Amino acid sequence: MFVRIDLESDVPIYTQLTNQIMEGIATGELKPGEALPSVRSLAADLGINLHTVNKAYTILKDSGFIQIHRQKGAVVQSGGMPPADDAYKERLAEALRPMAAESLGRGMSLEDWLAICRASFEQLKAKREGGPIS
Repeated sequence: MFVRIDLESDVPIYTQLTNQIMEGIATGELKPGEALPSVRSLAADLGINLHTVNKAYTILKDSGFIQIHRQKGAVVQSGGMPPADDAYKERLAEALRPMAAESLGRGMSLEDWLAICRASFEQLKAKREGGPIS
């Protein structure tokens, strides 16, 4: 998996890293049980602080995406991604609310907002299924 960090972005580096690893797991680019680079190795490869990588790995571990073993290091959760249970759906609604508010404030229609959400979801799904990405 190739990770791209935008040092000019307003999005914190640990968030960029967390999001890209989650996407890799969701699309199947990172397989269950696959080892991730060590914190030190990934930090050196990306030219970032190792505490930043450690923070991303901790978030992924706490969210159930990866396991951290003393001997093996960080490994993609062998059981795959956690299910979309009620707690996840509540967190999703909370995360989407500010985006919905900004979109509404900018005059975006519900149809346009939903089309963007649908397109993002379908792109990731197509990538996971090996189909064409539109």
